[in-house]
Amino acid sequence: MKIATAQIMRKIDSYCIDILGIPGIILMENAALKVMKNIPENNKKFVIVCSSGNNGGDGFVVARHLLNRGNYVEVFSLGSDENMSADALVNLNIIRNMGAKIIEVNNDEELEILRESIIQCEVTIDAIFGTGLSREVKGIYSLAITIMNENSKYILSIDVPSGFECNSGKVMGNCIRSNKTVTFELYKKGFISYDAQAFTGEIVIEKIGIPKAVVDKFHEDEYVMDIDFIKGLIKKRNKYSHKGDYGRTLILAGSPGFTGSAYISTQAAVRSGAGLVTLGCDSSIQNILSGKLVEAMTVPTNDEIGLDSLIAKSDSIAIGPGLGNNKCTLNLLKKVLLNSKCPVVIDSDGLNVLEGNLEILKNKKCQIVLTPHMGEMARISGFSIDEINKNKIDIAKDFAKKHNVVLLLKGFNTIITDGKTVQINPTGSSAMASGGMGDCLTGIIASFISQGYDMMTAACIGAYVHGYSGDKLSKKMFCVNANHIIEALPSIIKEIQDLE
Repeated sequence: MKIATAQIMRKIDSYCIDILGIPGIILMENAALKVMKNIPENNKKFVIVCSSGNNGGDGFVVARHLLNRGNYVEVFSLGSDENMSADALVNLNIIRNMGAKIIEVNNDEELEILRESIIQCEVTIDAIFGTGLSREVKGIYSLAITIMNENSKYILSIDVPSGFECNSGKVMGNCIRSNKTVTFELYKKGFISYDAQAFTGEIVIEKIGIPKAVVDKFHEDEYVMDIDFIKGLIKKRNKYSHKGDYGRTLILAGSPGFTGSAYISTQAAVRSGAGLVTLGCDSSIQNILSGKLVEAMTVPTNDEIGLDSLIAKSDSIAIGPGLGNNKCTLNLLKKVLLNSKCPVVIDSDGLNVLEGNLEILKNKKCQIVLTPHMGEMARISGFSIDEINKNKIDIAKDFAKKHNVVLLLKGFNTIITDGKTVQINPTGSSAMASGGMGDCLTGIIASFISQGYDMMTAACIGAYVHGYSGDKLSKKMFCVNANHIIEALPSIIKEIQDLE
């Protein structure tokens, strides 16, 4: 799914109307028909709250179609006809001529009528503000939104919930809390914000007749991944392949007291299909991990010559889980970045030691994937967590471009970017909120790189499969831990690959 800002949608609409000659009223009609598709026929009583913009116009068209369907409809109009867009006014006049019940809302008495009507109806349709909202919602508009939120049995919003800033997901003073949002053509950028779902409810994207070439002309390579996209990325295995064809993965992880991180990341690499996996760890914990890892080899990182040889032979390297935030980890990371010719995935303490040491990324001889969570991203980027949350895509994209890395910013709606293209991962849930999940993801990404996938593709597959596994398991489990994911990985990957 392609992502758009309000500015992109404005350019697309303008191009369709001004250059292609598609009348705006046709787009409005198409939008309303797609809203109708999302209204169950068993609902009979509706309140539609509109204003003077094109979002209100969509609402007037929906009112006409509901009336034609034989439903009871009351339309409440906020604002005056004098300020109404031309297309919206045409559709308002049509429903006036049809004898629709239309109440203009300008005072407390009319707000009370709105409240009583909403209490009596089954569905409230929000058609007040669309994607162009850029200032705080105040006065009668804010009061109407509060009444809708407090008294509606079910709210459907057209394009975006009124009061929702399209680009950031910020609440502009007051905002509709929808059960469903029917948006048009593209997924809005604000929908990926941390608490957006509390306002959007279920999001449905509908096409309204805008040519694909126009969307492609203005779209900025930002997407939300779906299962069909991931299925298309996962390669079929040749029946004549052997372990050498699926690469050598080196995991540098673990320290006394943190053997679990090393085990999880290594086992995740094994279970997601790497040909040969080797764990490099301190000699003091090697025996512990050798006893736990059946399919992976272990080597001591204290053996400089042996480690150098492994670094040279590997097809991917993951470094960081459970190593400790210390000088030894920093020195090990420097060694890897200066000597590795294969892609390197940096996570956990590998990221922590980059704080104040980002210059070592400039001297690298290899490609790099960074997989920070919000706290780690704040430490290495200099932005606060709050600043990152408010502007995740742009901060992630700028960081990846500046340091020439693939950045996977973990969290709700994980962001994956190489500085040019952005992919958002929608999978995963709070059922996965437990220690070791990041270590598991690191191993999966390193494994797919070893199997011959480029870094961006490996990061996308890894993030999606990891979260999808958690989603699937959480249907029958209260909480899902990293070992559950590891056990499920081969079956889940095969399931996605074989989808019809």
